[in-house]
Amino acid sequence: MDEALNTIIPFQGKTPKIDPSAFIAPGARIIGDVEIGPNSSIWYNCVLRGDVNAIRIGARTNVQDGTVIHCDSPKPGNPAGLPTIIGDDVLIGHMVMLHGSILHDRAFVGLSSTVMDGCTIESDGMLAAGALLSPGKIIRAGELWIGRPAKMLRILSAEEIAANQLGAAHYAHLAALHAEAVSG
Repeated sequence: MDEALNTIIPFQGKTPKIDPSAFIAPGARIIGDVEIGPNSSIWYNCVLRGDVNAIRIGARTNVQDGTVIHCDSPKPGNPAGLPTIIGDDVLIGHMVMLHGSILHDRAFVGLSSTVMDGCTIESDGMLAAGALLSPGKIIRAGELWIGRPAKMLRILSAEEIAANQLGAAHYAHLAALHAEAVSG
């Protein structure tokens, strides 16, 4: 990987830890206390800024183009602050904003959505494209939330959950193709 095309920046003594099998696209910026797991992908022009707290990303998760991930600083009343924790096989659409939130395994965040401080999306929960999940909200397992501010619309069908799970495998395969293209 050409370091001129990616920016991996240590900050305050913390250097990003990226599994060698992860795909980091040209133009991605990864700063500070960030860990990225095996076969995950960080796509073109994403920013992951772990400067005031931690960002953790599990295995086979994809963070699609233009997404920004940050965390919340420690402060009075919350001395630990809010890290951003993302599990395995998570789908994060293009141009998403995640801040100080938790996404469990197989969560799905649609295109151009915002997930604010203290939010949680449980396994197989889905936030629809363009939605705004306001601070402290919880999307329970299998729920679909839509709107600005987001509200629960319905329970996802087994077929919809299965389709979302296939999306993570698709992006892992696509990342391998892009890794080959940018290295050759």
